[in-house]
Amino acid sequence: MTKKNIIFRNHCEIMNIVTLFFLFVCVYTTLSFSIPLKYDKIYSFGDSLADTGNFLHSGAMTNPVIGKLPYGETFFHHATGRCSNGRLIVDFIAEKYSVPYLPPYLTIVESLKLKGEHGVNFAVAGATALDSKFFYDQGIGQALWTNHSLTTQLGWFKQLKSTMCTTKQECDRYFKRSLFLLGEIGGNDYNYAFFLGVTVNKLKRMVPLVVGLITAAARMLIEEGAKELVVPGNFPIGCLGAYLTLFETKDKTAYDENGCLKAHNTFSKYHNAQLKLSLEKLRHKYPQARIIYADYYGAAKALFHIPHHLGLENGALNACCGGGGPYNFNYKARCGHIGSKACKDPSTYANWDGVHLTETAYRHVAMGLLNGNFTSPPI
Repeated sequence: MTKKNIIFRNHCEIMNIVTLFFLFVCVYTTLSFSIPLKYDKIYSFGDSLADTGNFLHSGAMTNPVIGKLPYGETFFHHATGRCSNGRLIVDFIAEKYSVPYLPPYLTIVESLKLKGEHGVNFAVAGATALDSKFFYDQGIGQALWTNHSLTTQLGWFKQLKSTMCTTKQECDRYFKRSLFLLGEIGGNDYNYAFFLGVTVNKLKRMVPLVVGLITAAARMLIEEGAKELVVPGNFPIGCLGAYLTLFETKDKTAYDENGCLKAHNTFSKYHNAQLKLSLEKLRHKYPQARIIYADYYGAAKALFHIPHHLGLENGALNACCGGGGPYNFNYKARCGHIGSKACKDPSTYANWDGVHLTETAYRHVAMGLLNGNFTSPPI
C-alpha cells in the first residue's frame, strides 16, 4: 500500500468518526426534546371517580358508607373515602410516575404537616360541573350529595397555588413537570337528572353547559400555569348496574350485544363528542399547552365486551357489592347499607357498587390511558 493510499484511508476513517459523532449528537438532541420529563406533581379535579377523601372530610353527610368497609377493603384494607374496593385511576397514574398517592385537599387544610409537595386531589364524590344553584333552580337540588362543584375545586386550587408560587415566571417553573387531571367531571350532572326521571332528549340540552364549564376550567388552569392537562370523557353509563336496574325494560331492542342500554351509552358518546370538539378549539388557542383527551369510554369498552378474557369471571354488569336484584343493585340496600353484602373476590368483577368500578377495572382503564391507546395525544 502506498503512502498516499494510507493517508487517504486514515482521512476516510477520521471523517467516518466525525460523521458518527455528529449523528450521535443529533439523535441524542432529538430524543432529549421528544422524550417528556417524568411528572413530579399531579393535581386532580373531579367527582367520585377521582376523590381520595375530600367528601369524607367535608362533613356533607353524617357517617357516609364510603367511610367504612367494605369500601377500601382490597388494597388499603380500610376505608379512605375512595368509592371503590381499592385504588382509582388517579392512583395508578401516580404509581406510574412514582408520585405519592395524592392527599385530599381538605386534609391539607386540616393538617399543617401535609404540604402537597407532589400534588393535591381536589375531587369530591358527588361533585358536578355545574354549580348547585343550577340544580336547585331546576327543582332537583335535593338529589345533590355535595355543593362542592368544579368551581369550588378551582377556588381551592387558587388558594393553594398562592402558597406555591406568585409570579407567572415562578408558576411556569413550578408547574413545568406537573400533570393536571381535569375529571372525569360532568357525569353527576347527568346522573342526578337521569335518576329523577329526566329524559335523554331533555338532558341533551344540558350538554353544552357542562362541556362549556369543563372547557372553561381547562382554560383557567392553563392561564394559571398548567402545561399538561388530561381531560377525560364519560364512561358507558348504560353498562352500569344502577342504570340497568332503574331503566330495566322488557324491550330487548333497548340493549346492545353486551347487555348495556343503548340510549344511555349513546348519550355518553354524545357528551364525549362535544367535549372533544371543544378541546380541539382550545388547543388552537393555547398551542403551548398539551391538552390530552382521555377516552374513558373506549378504555372501559373491553370490560363489558370481553370481561372473561380480562379475568373478570363474574362479568361486568353485576355489582360486587349490593343488596340483590338482577344486577345486584338495590337502591334501598346499596353497598355499605343494611341489607347489602360484598362479594368474596372483587377482582373477578368490573362493577363495584352499581355506580363505581372495582380496582381491577380501574387498573385496566388506567393502563389503557398510560399506554397511549386511549389518550389523544398520548399521555
